[in-house]
Amino acid sequence: MSKKHNNWTEKDSAKAKQIWKEFQLKNNLSDRIGQTAGIDPKSGRIWFGKSIREIVMEREKEGFFSPVFFERVGSETYFHKGSYN
Repeated sequence: MSKKHNNWTEKDSAKAKQIWKEFQLKNNLSDRIGQTAGIDPKSGRIWFGKSIREIVMEREKEGFFSPVFFERVGSETYFHKGSYN
C-alpha cells in the first residue's frame, strides 16, 4: 500500500541534517562507509541499508510511510549530477 506525503518542508531537511550531524559526532560509522542512511526528522530514527530502496522497504515493513531524508555514509553528497561520457 502506498501513501502520499507532500508535506516535506525545508525545516524537515534542516532537522534531518541536524540529527545526522549529531549522530555522526556520537557514533563511529567507519564500518558503515558507503551505506545509505535514512533519517526521519519527525522521530529522529535512522535506518541503514545498502540502498534507498532497501531502507524504504524496511520502513514499510515496520509500518513507517512518512518521508525520510537520505545520506550516504562517508560522502558529502548522495547523488551526483553530470554526464557520463
